Amino acid sequence: MKTIKITIFLVLVFSIAISLIFDGQVFITPIAEKLAPGIESEDVMKVQQRLKNWGYYDGGVSGKYDLKTYLAVMDFQRVYGLPVNGIASGDTLESMGLTTYAQSGAAMAAASKVSDEQLLARAINGEARGEVYEGQVAVGAVILNRTRDPKFPKTIAGVIYQPGAFTAVSDGQINVAIDPKSSVVKAARDALNGWDPTNGCLYYWNPATATSKWIWSRKIVKKIGKHNFGI
Repeated sequence: MKTIKITIFLVLVFSIAISLIFDGQVFITPIAEKLAPGIESEDVMKVQQRLKNWGYYDGGVSGKYDLKTYLAVMDFQRVYGLPVNGIASGDTLESMGLTTYAQSGAAMAAASKVSDEQLLARAINGEARGEVYEGQVAVGAVILNRTRDPKFPKTIAGVIYQPGAFTAVSDGQINVAIDPKSSVVKAARDALNGWDPTNGCLYYWNPATATSKWIWSRKIVKKIGKHNFGI
């Protein structure tokens, strides 16, 4: 009997391990495709906790999709330029990093073994390697500014791997190690040491290619190289 129990346990463990990896993606506990007022579930708790971590929600993590949760989702949607309807589904869940599969999951695990300086340098390299040096530092500073803002994750890795936030993640450049002597490593170090050419900006975009109406609603604080920096 004991042998049978052990065998069943090993089969379950093996099955779970296999399910964790699928087409290069990391499996996250499945979440409902649509969450709306009146629903009460563990999925709602995940949304509440994520919004609470990022400063949108100050209620209890109860699992009840109440008015506070509804308003918090709306605030989140406004910030991310999503349809503001208070319903957590589709792009909203993806932007929260709560879809069934997270493309960045494996990369996040790998990022835990990379120093903040190297990870920041990789992001700068992918986003601004062709920019003037001040512009490279500025991109690093934006990432660091987000870690201090309640609307965003609190760590460098969390900000960089937030779904859809940076092209360097989506195109895989974030996985390429940078030579310690590279200018982008120096730019990352300068940003980590407190140099912020943007004066506290949270966003940047290239005016020649940006098509998002939402990003153009941001107040432009400074222009450095080819990028606008705003709040």
